[in-house]
Amino acid sequence: MRQFSRSLILAALPLSLLSAGVAQASEVELPGTMAWTAYGTNSSGYAQAVAIGNMLQNTYGTSVRILPGDNDVSRMTPLKQGRVDLCACGIASYYGAEGVMMFAHRDWGPQPIRVITTSTASFGLSLAVAGDLDVETPADLAGKRIAYIRGDDALNKGTEAYLAFGGLTWDDVERVDFPGYARSFDGIIAGNADASFTTTVTPPAQQLASSPRGISWPVLDPDNAEGWERMMAVAPYFRPHEVTAGAGGISADNPVPSASYPYPIVVGNQDLDDKVAYGLIKALQENYDDYKDAAPGAVGYAFEHQDLQWVIPFHDAVVEYYEEIGVWTDEMQAHQEGLVERQELLVATWSDFIADAPEDEDEFRDAWMQARAEALSDAGLEPVFQ
Repeated sequence: MRQFSRSLILAALPLSLLSAGVAQASEVELPGTMAWTAYGTNSSGYAQAVAIGNMLQNTYGTSVRILPGDNDVSRMTPLKQGRVDLCACGIASYYGAEGVMMFAHRDWGPQPIRVITTSTASFGLSLAVAGDLDVETPADLAGKRIAYIRGDDALNKGTEAYLAFGGLTWDDVERVDFPGYARSFDGIIAGNADASFTTTVTPPAQQLASSPRGISWPVLDPDNAEGWERMMAVAPYFRPHEVTAGAGGISADNPVPSASYPYPIVVGNQDLDDKVAYGLIKALQENYDDYKDAAPGAVGYAFEHQDLQWVIPFHDAVVEYYEEIGVWTDEMQAHQEGLVERQELLVATWSDFIADAPEDEDEFRDAWMQARAEALSDAGLEPVFQ
């Protein structure tokens, strides 16, 4: 919660301070062409990448090729292989940096990625709950039938985090397995489940809201320090968020205190050229008005929505930009250095582990997760993923 409060203080910095610093910053130097991966062509993430690409083309003559990917691995593989400059990714970028879930695989392991920028828009990420139940907070989910999506670690982690906010675990609810995300909402509408994790603006949530059961969203009290501590122990990428767009009547006039995390998360490799990283963050901030209304959610790239003490380290050149405009503090630098040290420890642990790792994939994953947890714990760091 202290970290979130610091973000609010940062967001309140006067624009005059930012503009004064920008005048002293270096010029934008970008290559003639760039390649990004992003979500599918029907996603807001893809539309935002296109909008940014148009701005870069019109302002700097930089042509951006956007490669859509169907899943997290297909989006991040070209970045890992050096075939693209950036990935407009989802929360899987954090899993990749940590070497967990789909990245706890011998072909992956922890990835040395760095954040360029993120977008946090008006929607939230929450458990959509059938509206005919008396659920006001996550604690009210005790005994309810909660969807578990087979093969989707990110969605299930979000559900686990919400349960933790209410002091619950999977043992306190009835887990109902579904083969896919959309099927879970079919299950709620049919009366076979009660809640599933989603964004507040997704079509399945709208369908549930229009069904006879209706929809509700658990309220996360921003002043519930213990609840937030439990939630972030499970998924430290969540932040308190006043949701102003969503199914069931959520609007600016009828907001819901909830949670969110950035989407997309624009990341590059650690060795991304400094001029490219610096040029991008400067171009995105200085030309914000040129693309903010060009795609749904693009308003989320505004400076006031940037969490400068999040869970993935920034690229060094992005830090340099924030230093130049006068907003980077000693506390932020200490946080950044801690994230880099954590990542370096994970990469070194992986290097030692992979040399003599088990052949069986299940044994491999279990052994890696144990080695990872031990290395982090020995260094006084939270493993988060066990």
